[in-house]
Amino acid sequence: MLKPLSTCRLFCNLKSLNATRHSSSKCPSDEAIRRFISENTETVGEHSLTPEIKLRLFTPNCTFWFERPELWPFDDPYWAIYWPGGQALSRYLLDNPGVCKGKSVLDVGSGCGASAIAAKRCGAARVVANDIDPVAALATRMNFELNGLESPACVTGNMIGSYPCSFDLILLGDMFYDEALSYSLHTWLDRCIKTNSSQVLIGDPGRSQFEENGIRRHLWKLAHFELPKTVQEENYGLSCSSVWSYHPELAKDP
Repeated sequence: MLKPLSTCRLFCNLKSLNATRHSSSKCPSDEAIRRFISENTETVGEHSLTPEIKLRLFTPNCTFWFERPELWPFDDPYWAIYWPGGQALSRYLLDNPGVCKGKSVLDVGSGCGASAIAAKRCGAARVVANDIDPVAALATRMNFELNGLESPACVTGNMIGSYPCSFDLILLGDMFYDEALSYSLHTWLDRCIKTNSSQVLIGDPGRSQFEENGIRRHLWKLAHFELPKTVQEENYGLSCSSVWSYHPELAKDP
């Protein structure tokens, strides 16, 4: 049950944002969106695989944990959840800083920006966070600031399928949730590796769309993590998450 004060505050925020939206042809300002994110998320971290990283996320203490989703004024806030594949990927980077140190890193589908934060903390020379949701880009910048880091370059265009940019390392957490997207990723990652010799790391908790995808024949498992109990409960009982290295030339027998 929501507290009346919280509900009142929520509708004031929505009214303010909608007023901004309808008063001109422009979208709400970055400042308004930042304020809305601050007021409708909670700073957490200690119950994840990476307690050293702080993030603004949805929790049971937040209005929209219970509120009707249609009241959310933006696109679906995937950035407000720290997904298990991203947790495993970030944990692996923090445990193996040499993977990122001095390298250029692209975090595709960056969401809350945790893997990009992990890469930066490990000494990456350049970090680019890519998410097609512009609100996610703002949330990522806020999370970088929360961790005392300079904001990364954030790209909101769809980079999947574009001409392969030159990155030493490409990170993907929880991206294999749709068959069409998985196929596009497979094709694009092949080109990135062949064109720029990029290293590709994938974090996934073993969802069926990932396990049954053809890309699995080209992956080598690097690490396996048991998820904290709270993360398991929030992800329908998924108990573990793994990190994989992608090698197009590697074709395992089915």
